[in-house]
Amino acid sequence: MRVITSSAQIQPQSTPRIMMIRPARFGFNEETAVSNTFQQQTSQIDESLTDAQTAEEEFELMVDQLTKAGVDLRIFDDTDDIVRPDAVFSNNWVSFHQSGKVVLYPMMAQNRRLERRHDIIEALGNDFNIEEIIDLTYFEEQGKFLEGTGSMVLDRRYKIAYACLSPRTHPEVLAAFAEAMDYETVSFSAFDENDKPVYHTNVIMCVGDIFAIICLEAIKNPDERQMVRAALEETGKYIVEISLEQVRHFAGNMVMVRNKLLEKFLIMSTQAYEALTPQQIKELNEYARLLHTDLSFIETYGGGSARCMMTEIHLPVK
Repeated sequence: MRVITSSAQIQPQSTPRIMMIRPARFGFNEETAVSNTFQQQTSQIDESLTDAQTAEEEFELMVDQLTKAGVDLRIFDDTDDIVRPDAVFSNNWVSFHQSGKVVLYPMMAQNRRLERRHDIIEALGNDFNIEEIIDLTYFEEQGKFLEGTGSMVLDRRYKIAYACLSPRTHPEVLAAFAEAMDYETVSFSAFDENDKPVYHTNVIMCVGDIFAIICLEAIKNPDERQMVRAALEETGKYIVEISLEQVRHFAGNMVMVRNKLLEKFLIMSTQAYEALTPQQIKELNEYARLLHTDLSFIETYGGGSARCMMTEIHLPVK
């Protein structure tokens, strides 16, 4: 396991700078529904509004809460000319790193590949130093995918990428990421309550600075389960276990951020928050302030939640 030997090597796990994409044509994506069991095409939500209007309302409520918390948001608008039903889930196509590297990822659904926008990277380059763009999208031609910090949950301090293998997370692409970024990998298989592969690691796992939320129950292989637990414990993480039932309510889909005053926040949906037990809430409040907003429409039709909507910007500031 990687050991930090000097303060110069320490990278912060959280950042106060977050990129988000305001949805323009949000909707149920039939291309992704094959592998994402969280997506549902019907719900009890008010049908008097369009999908795009409802999704944007939830998006703006989340933006308002994050802004009031003092988080530095870099918001870009999706465009009407191209149909990108999942554009709001920006963390799947790109990641930004303290080294100045930007990574572009191969996406399984063809219509999600349209979400990659170099104009956004160029705009961020006005404020941040971008040293290199690592483009892994060539793997799409081989039918191999790795969907960013959906497929991987990164421990940025110890440079470990946790990844549950699935149709969207291929070991060869994971290895290419690890080599390019000098990361170690902890890969495993994970299954939902119906024994179907978990499509993204970030629905069962969240890594903070000194804590981790994880559904170990989803890792059926006892050796793999122990391997993941050991990796978390060896890097000093206090483990908060969640159940498969809580995962179904997006209790694993969280991310820790901070503001300019270095106050830490754990961002989640209201559904995720309400799925937590009082003891879990008490434990997590010791590490970060819990913030939640209602994302039920985006969760129902998109199959992703708060973490999927936030792309951390770890790039060095100019």
